[in-house]
Amino acid sequence: MALPQAVVVRTRTRPTRLTRARLQNTATERLLDVLLIVLILFMIAPIAFLLVSSFKTRSEVVSGAQLLPSVWQFQNYPEMWARVQFGKFLLNSLIICGSATLIATFLAALTGYALARFRFPGADLFSMAALGTQLIPGTLFLIPLFLTFLTIKNVTGVPLVGSNFGAIVLYVGFFLPMSLFILRSFFAAIPVDLEEQAMVDGCTRFGAFLRIALPLASPGLISTAVYVFLTAWDELVFAWVLNVQTIPVGIRLFTGVAGAQDRYELMSAAAVVVTIPVAVTFFVLQKRFVSGLTAGAVK
Repeated sequence: MALPQAVVVRTRTRPTRLTRARLQNTATERLLDVLLIVLILFMIAPIAFLLVSSFKTRSEVVSGAQLLPSVWQFQNYPEMWARVQFGKFLLNSLIICGSATLIATFLAALTGYALARFRFPGADLFSMAALGTQLIPGTLFLIPLFLTFLTIKNVTGVPLVGSNFGAIVLYVGFFLPMSLFILRSFFAAIPVDLEEQAMVDGCTRFGAFLRIALPLASPGLISTAVYVFLTAWDELVFAWVLNVQTIPVGIRLFTGVAGAQDRYELMSAAAVVVTIPVAVTFFVLQKRFVSGLTAGAVK
């Protein structure tokens, strides 16, 4: 007698709502990953083009017919450095931007702390007026500042035009309002109880500022200093008008002046050279820079 065979019944189960939600989340995450990769490539493309162009000949850069150079022109960098004495422009930029960064950050720290901790008539009005100056286009100050600097030079003999001192004064005045706004918000986010406890233990108000507030505000100080330095490092219009030999002015000399007619490959090489130290500095201080911008936003 034959035994009955087992009947296997296969049933198709429908995916649950939880499974469908997981699939949708996974698909959304993959789509966001693809968009992020595309965005990163889009941002890196100009940098890669600049780097490759610095090793091309002038005809290859102008024509744009080939992506990579036929022969890598490594001599572009020594030629760029010697053509307009680029080291002088680099040194001037380091002196001007470094001095403006230190002075603006120092003044912004003192003023921002005072506005965050003390209440006096006109404090809010002063803060709004300082921040409101950033709404005015900087080019509107070009002619008045130039004429003012010339008048000061003629009356007092202080060389504000054609000197590093004039550029330092200009950049400190330009970048101080935004630096003040950043550091005021940051000092306001620090609990005042810490400073009061330090004063109970014998510190003066200024001692509490130095020993308590400034160390806690170090991310904000770093973010402010990076902001001032990078903005001053890239400024061209006022440096050109005031006849100050900074890096943007030096790069501008590779087009139409200084005996180098439209040397775009040398301009690209100069841009690569001046980008490297700034990029290294930003990546080293990246965590403190980001935390400094966000920490002062919440009390």
